[in-house]
Amino acid sequence: MGKHAVIVVDMLKDNLESEEHFGIAQEGRKIIPRIRELLETARTLGMPVIYACDSFLPGDFIFKGRMKPHSLRGTEGAKVIDELAPRPGDLILEKRRMSSFFKTDLDLTLNTLGVETILVTGIATPVCVLLTAMDGISYGFKAVIVEECTAAHKPEIHRATLDLYCKTGMYPLLRIMKLDEILAEIKP
Repeated sequence: MGKHAVIVVDMLKDNLESEEHFGIAQEGRKIIPRIRELLETARTLGMPVIYACDSFLPGDFIFKGRMKPHSLRGTEGAKVIDELAPRPGDLILEKRRMSSFFKTDLDLTLNTLGVETILVTGIATPVCVLLTAMDGISYGFKAVIVEECTAAHKPEIHRATLDLYCKTGMYPLLRIMKLDEILAEIKP
């Protein structure tokens, strides 16, 4: 089965405490209890927990499109929401783009920890979650997108993304799994 790690993507105050960021807050808040459930199990089992957090600079290239400035490095809005606050031993990874792997040391960190499979949670399913999972595969990790622990700004976009990627030839390197299924797999 191999060692697993949980990656919590962009569950940040600027994303979830206002509706300014493409309206993701409403859907994103719905997944908090399920992410919390996964994190409790992961920590009990000694699995690494990594928070991949947008940490942009003012004037960052990413804001040259329709995206408004948010999650600026060093601000309160770039911090993980209180409901999912990191605990001692958890790792926080600042990222400047959508994938948690792009120009970060996440691959080195996971290799150092002996991780073989990443469990990807957070927002947004068709962008940062998906790109993190796909780049994980590119770096030699199996990836699971945990269905009830991810969200998009609209439920139908979340569902369409999951449906599309559960039918690819990437299986079993990429799996879309329900929380109960992954909990049954990782519990001894």
